[in-house]
Amino acid sequence: MLTRRSLLLASSAAAVLPGALAAPSARAQTPKDVLVFAKQIDDIISLDPHEAFEYTASEIAGNVYQKLVTTPNSNPSEIRGELAEKWAVSDGNKTFTFTLKDGPKFASGKPVTAEDVAFSLSRAVILNKSPAFIINQFGFTKDNVAERIRATDAKTLVLTTAEPTAPSFLLYCLSAAVGSVVEKAVVTANAKGDDLGNAWLKQNSAGSGSYMVRQWKASDNVMLDANPHAVEPPKMKRIIMRHVADPSAQLLGLQKGDFDIVRNLVADQIASVEKDRNFTAQYARKASLMYLSLNQKNPNLAKPEVRQAIKMAIDYAAIQKNIVPTTYAVHQAFLPDGLPGALTDKPFQKNVAEAKALLAKAGLADGFELSFDYFSGAPTSDIAQAVQANLAEIGIRLKMSPGEQRAVITKTRARTHDIAMVRWGSDYFDPNSNAEAFSINTENGDEARNKTLAWRASWLIPELSAKTLEAQKQTDAETRAQMYLDIQKEHQQTSPFVIMLQEIEVSVSRAAVKGFDMGPMNDRHSYTNITKA
Repeated sequence: MLTRRSLLLASSAAAVLPGALAAPSARAQTPKDVLVFAKQIDDIISLDPHEAFEYTASEIAGNVYQKLVTTPNSNPSEIRGELAEKWAVSDGNKTFTFTLKDGPKFASGKPVTAEDVAFSLSRAVILNKSPAFIINQFGFTKDNVAERIRATDAKTLVLTTAEPTAPSFLLYCLSAAVGSVVEKAVVTANAKGDDLGNAWLKQNSAGSGSYMVRQWKASDNVMLDANPHAVEPPKMKRIIMRHVADPSAQLLGLQKGDFDIVRNLVADQIASVEKDRNFTAQYARKASLMYLSLNQKNPNLAKPEVRQAIKMAIDYAAIQKNIVPTTYAVHQAFLPDGLPGALTDKPFQKNVAEAKALLAKAGLADGFELSFDYFSGAPTSDIAQAVQANLAEIGIRLKMSPGEQRAVITKTRARTHDIAMVRWGSDYFDPNSNAEAFSINTENGDEARNKTLAWRASWLIPELSAKTLEAQKQTDAETRAQMYLDIQKEHQQTSPFVIMLQEIEVSVSRAAVKGFDMGPMNDRHSYTNITKA
């Protein structure tokens, strides 16, 4: 049976581990209480929820940690308490008081306290890793968090923002993975120097979610064990996520019974399994975009005509139709379809003559050469080859540099790329989630506090940043949505981002596997209710 979802719009178990991770030919079926995913997981850089900012690590964080609030996949615009029982707003929308629920416990068995929450949010600010800007934007700094993020008793947390803040905006931000709550005692006991336990949490966990991290081996596997103290005990005792880069190997393993759920099949493979009643395909439109980042440190890419020429050279429709017809839709604005204020206009289509004219206007009629970084797996590699061919038609020669996902991400963070093809997923269900990343950069130095995507592209934009900040603070919903539409229209035409596609994630499972709850954002993918007949 085919299931379609349109939203917005990772003891005895130890005994079976060797078999669960053996080569596909070694067994015919996965153990009953172990769920095995096959997925491309080489994007993982760290499992520390206050550092992790990649797809797979965020998904794992969503199953290992809890946050003050969350949003249900059935209605992602609704804010629900997860650790918080209730909250109140006072002092002109500057003071937010949260009362915690009774019941939630860490994997250690200790109850979650407001002190743990205060430590966790403060830790995110002090570490100042990639996702910290989500919290930092409310005026929190390492120098003021002790005063502005504090537990007044075991069940009460008080946050004080620098300026009046729309409650829904703050709550959406706290629902992001960076809002994950860690156990203070465990993390501090494993700290080295002043790292606040960062080195330890890269490969371990201290959460109150359904699962806890047993191990992570880079580009190999992630293993999660059930949290024995979870409020809602998960059905599977163990989750194993195996790195299988080749979709064909994923499909073969699924057919042989070695994998329960596979996550990266390509279009023709999905079409074939949809006809087989032994398997179930599940769809979720995601707040996730595939785009090209054009580094403005490159003097040619810094020319507006060149950026526009690249946008005019790509055949978006052909890429979607011929390579990813079921797993991506053409989309050309930084807010994914389904988020409030999303722009669905598609002003760019392949026009070689106009693109060449723009290059000539920039004084580059003979073209030039650029390095091109991208993930080496399918279908990204196929899309990259199409982009290479499209740009070659206008004289831009791409030197292809395929690699693992984390290598590409690391290079963009270091701003050492020319062109990189990467993905970006929204962190919370509010337009600012993507607007801040794509259209704010007021400090372009290497030591900038907020290293947004615009910063990664070396795009200094004080005026557009001001407009984006103004939209963030607007309290009237209709006016705010229009402001974001206007910002996206300007961004489309001027930015160094070539936004191409919005993801439609497809997971394929054995028919006996039920309950994988897929969400619009990666940390909303829940394993808690997965069962196997």
